[in-house]
Amino acid sequence: MTPRLEAVTPQNFETAVALRVRPGQEHAVAPVVRSLAEAYVHPDGVAWPRLITDGGRAVGFVMAYFDIDWHGDGSLYRSGLWRLNIAAGEQGRGYGRFAVEAVAAELRRRGDTRLHASWHPGPHGPGDFYARLGFRLTGETDGDQVVGVLEL
Repeated sequence: MTPRLEAVTPQNFETAVALRVRPGQEHAVAPVVRSLAEAYVHPDGVAWPRLITDGGRAVGFVMAYFDIDWHGDGSLYRSGLWRLNIAAGEQGRGYGRFAVEAVAAELRRRGDTRLHASWHPGPHGPGDFYARLGFRLTGETDGDQVVGVLEL
C-alpha cells in the first residue's frame, strides 16, 4: 500500500465525485460533490479537500478544515476532519487510518495541537474506528453527531 493525497483538480474531479461508500453508509457521510461545494463556498484556506489514491487508483476522499469559527461568534476556532469517504470496495484496507494520519500531520505542520472530528454514533457508525485511532469523545454534539478530539 502506497497511498497518497492529491489535490482535487479539473483532471480528477469526475473520479472524485464518482466515489461511493458502501450501501447503507450514505446517511453517515455526505457525497464528495457536496464536500467540494462546501469547500468552494468557504473562505480561502478553510477547507482542504484531497483525493486519496493508491497506485493511481482513487480509493477515497478526505477533507479537513482549518480554523473554523465553531460557534459562529468568534469565541472558538477549531481545525479537524470534515469528511472521510472511503470507496465501498476499498474499506478495511487502512486508507481511512492513512487519511486521518495525513490530516493530523498537516495540522501539526500548521501548529495545531488537536484534531476534531464528528460522526454519527451507534452500532453501524465509525465510532470504533475513531476510538482505535485515539479519539476521545468531548461530550459535545454537532447536530445528530458526536464530537471527538485527538490530541496531537
